[in-house]
Amino acid sequence: MHFDPRVQRALEEAGLDADAVADASDRVAELVARDAGRLREFFDGDGVYYSDMEMAHSAASVQEHASADVDLFTHGSDLRGYLSLDGWGVPVEGGRILREDDGGATAVVELSLGDTVNDRVRFAREREEL
Repeated sequence: MHFDPRVQRALEEAGLDADAVADASDRVAELVARDAGRLREFFDGDGVYYSDMEMAHSAASVQEHASADVDLFTHGSDLRGYLSLDGWGVPVEGGRILREDDGGATAVVELSLGDTVNDRVRFAREREEL
């Protein structure tokens, strides 16, 4: 079960039986795994990436990264991993797809980055998307 006890109780009080709560929990895990796959695909290309990350050595609102790669794993509703940018890296906890382009391809994503950044950061393949 991927819901904490309070969420499970609330779902049961809302009228869901134990099987329905278990089905919802399984669906959450499926959606997290799907998003992890889409995030991997987004970071699986050559070329430049752009972010709205605040960086100490830059006054720019949009940062340019010559390279990016992400290694993610999921467990239930958790999505974690590691993001490498231009030769340095940071832990990832959580991520989501924010926008798709007209063709259905992922255009903008957001990751929660851990120590050294400690912020939610948006990434795009096109500067204008940010």
